[in-house]
Amino acid sequence: MDTKTRKPNAAADAEPAYRALRREYQDYAFDLPLTDDQDLAAAGLIWGEVQGNETPRILLIALPKGHWGLSEPVRLEELATRLLAEHVEDWPLYVHLTDGDNSQRYALIGAFSAATQTIDELPPLALIREHRRYRADPTLKWSMQTYTRLMHRLDAFHEQVYQTVKDRVSDKNEIIEEVAKILFLETFRCHHDAALGFEHEGQRYGFREVFSADYVREHKEHAVSRIQAAFDHLKGHPDYVVTADDGTENAIFERNTHLRLARWENYAALLEAIQDLGPVTDNQGRTIKPAGTLADVSADVLGRVFDVFLRANFESKGGLGVYLTPNPVKQAMLDIAFHDIAADPAAIEEVVAGQFRFCDPACGTYGFGAVALSRLRALIEYELSSLDDAEREALFQRTVAQGFIGADSAPRMVMLARVNMALQGAPKARIFYTDNSLTSRALEPNSMSLICTNPPFGTPKFKANKQGEESKKHYEALMEQVLGGFRDAELVVTGYNAYYDHVSKAWRDLGPLHLDADGAPIWAGYRTDLRNVAGGKKPRYELHPSTAGLAMGSKPDNKGNWKQVKGGSIDPAVLFIDRCLQLLKPGGRLLIVLPDGILCNSGDRYVREYIMGKKDPQTGEFSGGKAIVKAVISLPADTFKLSGTGAKTSILYLQKRKAAPDDPSRFLPEPQTDVFMAVADTLGYVVKNNVEDYAAGVPNDLDRIVGAYRRGE
Repeated sequence: MDTKTRKPNAAADAEPAYRALRREYQDYAFDLPLTDDQDLAAAGLIWGEVQGNETPRILLIALPKGHWGLSEPVRLEELATRLLAEHVEDWPLYVHLTDGDNSQRYALIGAFSAATQTIDELPPLALIREHRRYRADPTLKWSMQTYTRLMHRLDAFHEQVYQTVKDRVSDKNEIIEEVAKILFLETFRCHHDAALGFEHEGQRYGFREVFSADYVREHKEHAVSRIQAAFDHLKGHPDYVVTADDGTENAIFERNTHLRLARWENYAALLEAIQDLGPVTDNQGRTIKPAGTLADVSADVLGRVFDVFLRANFESKGGLGVYLTPNPVKQAMLDIAFHDIAADPAAIEEVVAGQFRFCDPACGTYGFGAVALSRLRALIEYELSSLDDAEREALFQRTVAQGFIGADSAPRMVMLARVNMALQGAPKARIFYTDNSLTSRALEPNSMSLICTNPPFGTPKFKANKQGEESKKHYEALMEQVLGGFRDAELVVTGYNAYYDHVSKAWRDLGPLHLDADGAPIWAGYRTDLRNVAGGKKPRYELHPSTAGLAMGSKPDNKGNWKQVKGGSIDPAVLFIDRCLQLLKPGGRLLIVLPDGILCNSGDRYVREYIMGKKDPQTGEFSGGKAIVKAVISLPADTFKLSGTGAKTSILYLQKRKAAPDDPSRFLPEPQTDVFMAVADTLGYVVKNNVEDYAAGVPNDLDRIVGAYRRGE
């Protein structure tokens, strides 16, 4: 049943389910009934008392049957905001939702993370009291109300441009891009000098004066041209230029990027949506600022607005869908990673020293990075008790500015990622465009603490015509260069066996590689862990794993001789595994989404042995590999259905082996421990009519799986 056609006594219908839910929490002695002004639910806050101290609050919500669509995190956040409107100072850490037939638990936005996420279980009374309360936000109520309004306003603007006041954009994704550009300009209004100005047609204008809905309504087309000029003036501002590991500087926008929107009506509507936020009030309703801006909205909440807007409006097939990993998958991967980081003294020491580095080398809109940002904040806030509040905040800001890295080959994705992070208070996040993350020097080997990524996988299909043949030839030539190093692809037959000899400290079998000024290959290719062990003219290559080497552009024959593969025959995901392991520091962690074939096909056994080593039939121990396999989690077949693919995938979790103290290029022979294995059949929704439908009542199996992993089951 749709909420628009609900019964007048919907909340009353939910009362029996609420009473049953309340009985599950008899240890929580106190409760506070809550009312929803739309009469959608029966609800209440509950809490307990341990040794005279009150515990954090839990929000219980019961829905009448037919309303389970409200279990979608975005809709639940709206419902919780309405329920807590008069009691926001008691904002809960957790929510338990039921409709009598279905039941789901959540960690709520505004508490532990920048997004509401489903969880396996709530802590019992004896444990929840141990949670350090999140830092009180005196304007949380205003931020949450603004969050709801902004979501609806941005959606309405998107539909306006797409349906009625059509503008110079070709598709829905270009509208998203234009919104991102305007949000970028809004950061200047919020955070920069009020005297900021720009030149246009021989006159100087004040940016804040021009960049407002009232100014646009008064000056119409003239205002549009001035705002477009302001964007051209500010798009390369040094405050938003980041430096990659190779020293190259990267702005958010390319030089030839301009504002496409031309209708003044659209500028007026969008500026009003993001600027007319009303007075800022504290949680008791007192006005503390006459006119709020996006700078007054909590960074976590503001980032959530952009993420929700992005996911709600992207064109799925052939558009942004291929770049958007489902939220339950991102949350689960980062939950597992940070659980292990929190339990690892060496990793915590790295965080405290400000040396933690997160990377996604195929970042899209940097969804993994946004989740990692919230997990890092929680880790610093709740685990580093030795630091005071000022020290924790300084550590977080320093890590955000220096330790969040991303790369992508799609300029639009990089721009959206940079704006996304800027809205969350991280304008200096090192996200940049690269032709190919597999070969870019802007990503430094042995430098990353954690990589979470969903790389491109599968070899492309080409049409059986002349154009298809030309495209295939071009693709294969590019891949040959990636595999063998930067040189002419025609030399593939004899010249692609470059490797670095760690004994003589020299490059071997270089051939006509493109070299830099120091005589080193600009890109040596996937051969650096291979060694020619033959004494004669005919080479024979063996694998010698090193902490900064690569080898997956080749594979062993039945005699153990490693030979190059053809560029068009290897799945790029295999190369990304190798590249990510190269980028990680020894001991660093990799969580990567992969097609199942790599993990189970007999033809890819060499990949698995390359990762974890070969198993000794006598001792059962693995030796020779680069990483310890920590977990393999099978994902549902429809995980990427919105992206137009039904490929069966899994999450592979690896920890790069530690380096030998006497030779940092070599690995310590660490034992392979038991591998956590799990299967997720559903993610909390089903895909219907190209949208995620939460009303079906299916569970998010990843909650159960993450819970089991945390408990060591």
